[in-house]
Formats: sequence, C-alpha cells, structure tokens
Amino acid sequence: MIVGVLTVELAILEAQSLKDKRRVILGFKQRLRNRFNVSVSEVGHGDAHQRCRLGIAMVSGEARGVHSQFDKIVDMVRATPGLTLLEYEREVF
Repeated sequence: MIVGVLTVELAILEAQSLKDKRRVILGFKQRLRNRFNVSVSEVGHGDAHQRCRLGIAMVSGEARGVHSQFDKIVDMVRATPGLTLLEYEREVF
C-alpha cells in the first residue's frame, strides 16, 4: 500500500473576504474529490483571505499511480481561474 500526500500553497488574489475565499476553495476541493477520488483539507492560512494551503492525500497500490495523479492535480491547479499556485510538495510513503 502506497500513501501519497500533496501539499499545495495557493493564492486567491481576487478574494476580498474570507467568504470569497471559502466559495472558491470549497468548489475547488469538491472538484478534486470528484475527479481524483482523494481526501482534501485546508491545512493552513485559515484566517488569511488571499492565501490557502491544501493537503491532498491518496492511497494506491503503486507509487507510479500516485505520482501520476499528483501531476494531474498540479496541472489542474495551474489551469483553474482565480487560483495561483505558489508552491507544492509531495511525499510518497
């Protein structure tokens, strides 16, 4: 069993309030869950309205599958209007 954790640091430059941030992040988290069957949680910058850190976890039978899915998730983040990817880190156990 392989466990992967991807942490992404995001900027939501158009958010003027925490309500704006929640609207964008909740929708994005749901799209990640639906498309990639991963667990997603906001793990940092909860009180900042233009920053967000998401933790994304998945379990697979092989490491190659985890890396492939994480590559697709990073590509999706980069392609999502309203989100700016600042940095990301992946760990596979």
